[in-house]
Amino acid sequence: MTRQLLKAEIHCHIEGAAPPAVTEAQARKYGVDTAAFLRDGAYQWRDFSEFLIAYDAVAALFRTEEDYALLTEAYLAELASINTIYSEIIVSPDHGDRIGLGADAYLAGICDGIYSAKEKTGIEARIIVTGERHFGPDRVVSAAEYAARAKNPLVTGFNMAGEERMGLVADYARAFDIARDAGLGLTIHAGEVCGPFSVTDALDLVKPARIGHGVRAIEDEALVARLAELGTVLEVCPGSNIALGVFADFDSHPLKKLKDAGVRVCINSDDPPFFGTSLAREYEIASQTMGMSNTEINDMTRTALEAAFVDEGTKATLLKRFDTQS
Repeated sequence: MTRQLLKAEIHCHIEGAAPPAVTEAQARKYGVDTAAFLRDGAYQWRDFSEFLIAYDAVAALFRTEEDYALLTEAYLAELASINTIYSEIIVSPDHGDRIGLGADAYLAGICDGIYSAKEKTGIEARIIVTGERHFGPDRVVSAAEYAARAKNPLVTGFNMAGEERMGLVADYARAFDIARDAGLGLTIHAGEVCGPFSVTDALDLVKPARIGHGVRAIEDEALVARLAELGTVLEVCPGSNIALGVFADFDSHPLKKLKDAGVRVCINSDDPPFFGTSLAREYEIASQTMGMSNTEINDMTRTALEAAFVDEGTKATLLKRFDTQS
């Protein structure tokens, strides 16, 4: 059992963390019919493209600062209840603009949720601003510019998510240059829907500290060796990978193989209720299904803390707490 283990998560999309019950309450609040994307308490989608449509439909039900504060605090409280001491939330200010709330109010609501959760539970959290690849390079650049000028102490990283099959990494490289120059930590979704070439492109053109997913790297032995040598951290989300059909089952998932090959990996939940999972379940899968020891699991949690986009003082405090209590 892994419930007693201290945990950390550095890859979760805030709208993707919305529990179906909360989404249903939001739909009633705004008079929205959810039949197209939510039935019998479960989100409905058949492939990655439909998942993105369902995700956007759910996200559209959070429309005010208060909505986002509620969602953020609820998710962080859930994490704290399973002994999670650190979380990084992936957010899209561009979404705040699209729904008419505005990026500033969107971000303010999420920050309120983070501060409230910390006050009540002690959990530490930070924000990763993301550009959505399927909306094109200009929008991703705009997201990077927003993150760079935000000067918000909770905004510590920049990411690109969305449809991996759209465009080339080179099309979006400028956004990462902007974020890098602003001192933000860099991570990028790659090597999930697309193969190992997308991980190679990310390493060559973005040079990120971390890669979201990256699991398709297992198909290229030389790339696995390169990741191990560079120390690039893979934010692995097994439940997401299985739900999206990247791998047939957990027995064939490469988390353990990547770790055994010397790649720095950690466990995350991605968009948990969309994929029928949770961070608690991901830890249990690593233990009970993949046969990883508590020592191996603790090593991955420590990797997440070491790779956290957070100031050195906070990181040292988190690592001391982890090493003392784990």
